[in-house]
Order: sequence, then structure tokens, then C-alpha cells
Amino acid sequence: MNCTILAIESSCDETSAAVIQNGIILSNIIATQAVHEQYGGVVPELASRAHMQNVVPVIQNALTKANIKKNDLNAVAFTQGPGLLGALVVGVSFAKSLALGLGIPLIGVNHMQAHILAHFIDEPRPDFPFLCLTVSGGHTQIVVVKNHLEMEVIGHTQDDAVGEAFDKTAKLLGLSYPGGPQLDKAAVGGDYTKYIFPSVDTPGLNYSFSGIKTAFMYFLRDHTSKKPDFIAQNLNDICASIQASIVEILLKKLRKASKDTGIKQIAIAGGVSANSWLRSKLEEDAAQYRWTVYVPAFEYCTDNAAMIAMAAHFKYINNEFVTLQAGPIPRLAL
Repeated sequence: MNCTILAIESSCDETSAAVIQNGIILSNIIATQAVHEQYGGVVPELASRAHMQNVVPVIQNALTKANIKKNDLNAVAFTQGPGLLGALVVGVSFAKSLALGLGIPLIGVNHMQAHILAHFIDEPRPDFPFLCLTVSGGHTQIVVVKNHLEMEVIGHTQDDAVGEAFDKTAKLLGLSYPGGPQLDKAAVGGDYTKYIFPSVDTPGLNYSFSGIKTAFMYFLRDHTSKKPDFIAQNLNDICASIQASIVEILLKKLRKASKDTGIKQIAIAGGVSANSWLRSKLEEDAAQYRWTVYVPAFEYCTDNAAMIAMAAHFKYINNEFVTLQAGPIPRLAL
């Protein structure tokens, strides 16, 4: 069965399109939105406008690079949620129009499910069942992945997502947007044990990051009140220490999840999975606990349409289509 799908991702501030054919990614085009840098965070209205400007050239570029014509497509996929409502509307609307015009099926994709299925783009691919730590600016979850389309969330954040914790602490340090990657860079060469930050002990496998953000804010306030140049003189050590503390929160629960379930196939997904310290400590845990660890290529960690395409591929095989009445679902659950 021939299966060629165009996928569109527009959940936040990346406009992306990809073409997948019989499970193989042929193209993955991403247009970033630099307009948000001056505001220190994503401005939803500006994101929507940028998607409107980018969506047509990005899709055309994806089709051209894949050497695929519109009439070659068997389906059109789009991110249905979760995400910013206005941003999602752009991708949904274009996907509907194209599918209607070509008379082909429409596939709605859960953004977080797609992050997990990014592991099936390239080798090595995990075996089922496996645990996936999904970490991004909007979500932090531990998921039992039973098959390509059946997943169960067994742990989640009760307040802030880990990506937000990284971005907010970076902002407090005066680092540029996006803060998480800047914090990761500034931590290189720093002493990861110099400063210790407390965390909230949440029940079960759930997370909480609001407490460590507050503790970090007070830490900076107390030190800079005594020594105004404290941050500048200790930036590397501060970044390394807060990064180590946040990553330890993540891995402590992941270790418990592995012990409770007996699953030793471990994956990470989402934008924060690009964090170098998380990757490094995960490899250490793999050696200690005899895990088999799977980490996506960097280009498939942050928001991209290739992961949407891969999820759509499995949905197409299972005849999981949506109607033209399907709309964006900003708070779509996994």
C-alpha cells in the first residue's frame, strides 16, 4: 500500500512541513520565528501571523525537496493539539483546504504523541513496551508506550513544565531567549555541585517545578543584594548547578518509574531532550541500571513536522482519519 503524506506542524513558534513516504521521511522543513526574541517569550498573536506568512513557502519547499507533487499525496496531516489556538488554526485550516481540494483523507495528530513517535524516524528504534520521558516547554510526562498508537501517562507535572523552569531561570539570569539552550551553553565548564537547590517531593511519579523556580529566584535575590556582580562572576557555576538540580528531579522519577514497571527500554522526547546534561546523566543511569536508552537526533527533538508525519503514517495504516469538521484542540490530552 503506497502511503505518501504531507504533514504540517504549527503548534507554537515553528512553522514546519514534512513529507513521508511508506514510513521514510523525504523532507523536513522548519521556519523559525525570530520575532519573539525581543519579547523574551512567544507572543501568540505574532506567532499566528508568522505562521500565515510561512506556511505556503514552507510546504512548497517540503514538496520540492521530497520531489513530490500535490497529486502524489495520499493524505494530509496536521497538529491538532496541544498548542496555541491561533497557531494551530493556521495549520489546521491549510491542511483542510488542501485535503478538500485534492479529495484525500485528513489526519489529526497529537503533538505529544508525535514527539514520542519521533523515535521511529531513524534507527535504532525502541521495542514495546518502553518508557518515554517527554519534556518540553509545555509538558513533562512519563509515558508507558505500549504500541505506536497506545500510550499511558503514568506521571506528569502538577504545575510548571520543565522547559518553562529552564526558560524562567535563564531569564532571571539575564540570558537571551530561548533561555533553555542558552542556560545549557553557559553551564559548560561550570561546577555542577557548587550550589544546591531544593525541590518539592511530589507523590508517586508526578513532578513539580514551581518550588525550585521560587528557590532560585530568592537565591539570586539574596546573593545579588550583597554582591551586585554575583551573577556575572559565577554564571557558569550557577547555570551548571541549577541545570543539575532540575535534571535530577526528572531522573529521580524516571528511575522510580522503571523500577515500578520493570521496563528498562527508556526514551526521551521533546525540546528539553536536546539538553546536554540530561543526555549525559541519562547515559550514566543507563549503565548503572542496565537500561537501553533511545534519544532522537537533535533535529527531531524540537518541534518539527517529521514527527507529525511519522505519527500520521501509523494513523494512516490504521485508517484513523478525521473529518473536515475537526478543529484545533489547544489542550488535547495524550
